Amino acid sequence: MKKRNIIFSLAIICALSSCKDFLDPVSLSTFNTAYIYSNIDDARKGVNAAYVSFGTDGFRSRLSNNMTGNTDIERQSGWGSTGDRHQIWNLNAVPGNGDLRQFWNAAYTSIRDCNIAIEGIEASSVLQSSDAASIKQMNHMLGEVYTLRAYWYSMLIYYFGDVPNVREAPKAGQDFYLTREDRNLILTQVIDDLINVEEKMLWADQATYGIEQVNREFTLGMIGRLALQRGGYFLTPELKMERKADYLEYYEIARKYTEKLITLKDRELPRDFRQVFLNESKFITPVNSDVLFEIPFALGNGDVAWNIGITVDGGTTAAHSYGSGNNYMGIPVTYYFSFDTTDVRRDVTCALYKINTSFQKEFISNVNNIAQGKWSRHFLDTPPGPSTAKGTGINWPMMRYPDVLLMYAEAENELNGPTAKAQDALKRVRQRAFDPGQWNTKVDQYVQGISGSKQDFFNALVDERAWEFGGEMIRKYELIRWNLYSDKVKETVTELKKMADAAFTGTGEYSNLPDYMYWKRNSSGEFVVLNPNRKYIGAPDESWNRVPFLAGLSNSVTTYAEWILKDWENYYNGPQPGVARYIFPIPAEAITNSQGKLDNSGYRFQ
Repeated sequence: MKKRNIIFSLAIICALSSCKDFLDPVSLSTFNTAYIYSNIDDARKGVNAAYVSFGTDGFRSRLSNNMTGNTDIERQSGWGSTGDRHQIWNLNAVPGNGDLRQFWNAAYTSIRDCNIAIEGIEASSVLQSSDAASIKQMNHMLGEVYTLRAYWYSMLIYYFGDVPNVREAPKAGQDFYLTREDRNLILTQVIDDLINVEEKMLWADQATYGIEQVNREFTLGMIGRLALQRGGYFLTPELKMERKADYLEYYEIARKYTEKLITLKDRELPRDFRQVFLNESKFITPVNSDVLFEIPFALGNGDVAWNIGITVDGGTTAAHSYGSGNNYMGIPVTYYFSFDTTDVRRDVTCALYKINTSFQKEFISNVNNIAQGKWSRHFLDTPPGPSTAKGTGINWPMMRYPDVLLMYAEAENELNGPTAKAQDALKRVRQRAFDPGQWNTKVDQYVQGISGSKQDFFNALVDERAWEFGGEMIRKYELIRWNLYSDKVKETVTELKKMADAAFTGTGEYSNLPDYMYWKRNSSGEFVVLNPNRKYIGAPDESWNRVPFLAGLSNSVTTYAEWILKDWENYYNGPQPGVARYIFPIPAEAITNSQGKLDNSGYRFQ
């Protein structure tokens, strides 16, 4: 069950302050900060304020999943509407975009509350006391807010490039109107912050709220993630992808701190890949396991299994009480077929079914509706009600241990090539994906085969991260820092066209893939697909339903489904062909309120 509902702490915090609306980005607490951070209990409430932004739309239904397409493994059509999220999916958002404004405000609200907590804790008399237990708790909370602040800056940089760098708590007479700060300077600062604080933090099995609270494991992992971001590529206002000359220094940091976590707090990956995500739908939060930190949405909050996950058709006339959930980010069929057919991650990640109003599984409506299968509201133990939609309370994973292993392998490979240590980290992730009887061929021989060069090993890591983290909506950030964003989406379009041609002509490298799939519910009511991997030659008995699969990609050799041609077009053929303009304009509200300090020059924004 859930150990805590951080979002509910909002009411407690407001009771301690004079704020009318705690979620108002410009509201400031007038309660005596020195008093709040003079004792552990009230300091805890102050630190909890920094978590509140995760419960706002700016994160729960925007940043966490909705704004992170399109990639080579997750997609949505943006060109059919001018709505806020469609602008983001189509890489043509305007300064008045409401989703970007909500994200911006959520980020800087949390940063403000982190800054208040940082200054309050660092000035606290508790740190000068003789109470070792209290000092330990206070230092851990300090690590929490430093880590949360680093997370929000990482995201702001991915979406807006150089941004204002607010590192002080708001005070009377302070200059609140800041210009953009170099993103690389900000990343360097927050990395240094975490390096300085991580050793004083608690492991998840020592912390009161386990993986539903920022812990030392997550902070060490964040050092690795931030260092790879700092050492990776970024888009300049001239629409060029560049990286700093000192990038290898940050690969060194990534290797050092991921290796530190592996050395100090290693854990076996649980064998059941599906259960890792079922745990989130069952409100189970094991420590020393796969998930390092997940956002602890309260019941009635959070949009997991509403706008991401397996579709559930509900409503008051449905035969079930699980409510309704949709999937805004589909899985490209190219990604589905990129898996080894025996890789258990494929069928966990890529759902070929939805739940209908009769509470039965039925095949998805068409080939571009493959859902992220890791979450669904019908996995909940207690149905939330026939009219429910948002607010499932299902937690959202922020980092998992396989990420740490693969970051370590990537950094080690970049610095020293595919060493035995790098290979071992990759093997550990792949072992869970296959039956132990297949490890010789699918793990050992596979890794040996791709370890002939640094480039081959890197390419394998790019693939492995796709297979491991599909649907978790972190691929966008990886493609950016690798400078592969435009190339990978263009490759996806090319492969989709090849699949469409093969389905229509019956020839080509994909001619053995299913142009049609056959499915039914067997005598036990179990959903069964006859040919998930290969074209079925002939016709099965009449108990099977035939549905177009790759045959739905085109209706002639040269006429492809419109979404194939348009979903990714701006990612490889935008203002600068061959470059994905992933940076968005700073929200108009922030520009207006900056009193001339901010503008949206560069990036060829209209």
